[in-house]
Amino acid sequence: MFNVPVIDISAYVDPQSTAAQRAEVARALDEAATTVGFMQIVGHGVPAAAVEGLTEAFDAFYALPLGVKKSYMPRAGENRGYSPPKSESLSMSLGVANANQMNDYFEAFTVGAGRSSYPQRLNLPESSYPENLWPDDVVPAFRPGVEEWFGHARDVSRKLLRGFTDGLGLPTDYFDDLVDHSIDVLNLNNYALPEGEIELAGELTGMGAHTDFGILTILWADQVPGLQILDPDGVWQDVQPADGALIVNLGDAMARWTNDRWVSTIHRVDPPIVDGRIIRRRSAAFFFDGNFDAVIETLPGCARTDRPEYSPITVAENINAKLAGLRAGIAPTDASREAQRLTSALGAARSDTQAV
Repeated sequence: MFNVPVIDISAYVDPQSTAAQRAEVARALDEAATTVGFMQIVGHGVPAAAVEGLTEAFDAFYALPLGVKKSYMPRAGENRGYSPPKSESLSMSLGVANANQMNDYFEAFTVGAGRSSYPQRLNLPESSYPENLWPDDVVPAFRPGVEEWFGHARDVSRKLLRGFTDGLGLPTDYFDDLVDHSIDVLNLNNYALPEGEIELAGELTGMGAHTDFGILTILWADQVPGLQILDPDGVWQDVQPADGALIVNLGDAMARWTNDRWVSTIHRVDPPIVDGRIIRRRSAAFFFDGNFDAVIETLPGCARTDRPEYSPITVAENINAKLAGLRAGIAPTDASREAQRLTSALGAARSDTQAV
């Protein structure tokens, strides 16, 4: 039976926990990362008030007219601000064309760590660390609500990385120098729009099939259907968060670091439609990506005789290539192995559907 495990990570939150308690959680994380690539975490310590602040900020911004939201679109070459519907195609981040190119039906607002987030670091490239575009003049409560959630998600990501490090049997501080100026990004995704704001051409795509780019993703989402992950048999499986849980999945950087011992799982969002109307779904995806100059190469203990190792690549090179795919339709040149995984899985999914 397909299962996304629920894992209590409180042993990595509570400073009074024992080594044995942490080891038990690390084993559970390792098993989930090896078999599913997704997990639900509880005991993460994020207060309910932070969720309330996030959703209030979220609702206030997305209630604005489309023209106002578009005034906060990213500056050229920067991954910050508002992205309207049909401006992205997630499957092209791996160079796999969607039949409905650039028809991913969601709008998003992106914030992240800018150069000012790491004042002790000199000469960080603006392309990887742009400053945020805040709609302070129209939604004053947006920034504080989003920044509070961002801080909690960042804290949870570091605690999870400790658990992952233990699960891989690495020294506790192994990743410290690889994430001390991490490219942390938060996408606020909205899957419902007022009627008439946009015309759909072809089959509806909420968010196309893709893998995430970085180390791990922490997702808060409404308990509304939509998120689907592709299981090893090529079948799309629905995933909804349990009460109080955050959904976590691994990204391509961690899959490359572990030489696919751990799985960066293909997933998509298939928006729920009732009586021809989309049921609104909100999600906040925090991407913990690592330092721009960190080199992704096979970790100790992850070399395999049955699988070639990935070519070394920096975190920034990996992200920039995939952003060019999803935003501009330019296929990345160093994602052939990941693209093959996606096309093979999608082929299996189509075959399974046709057989039924």
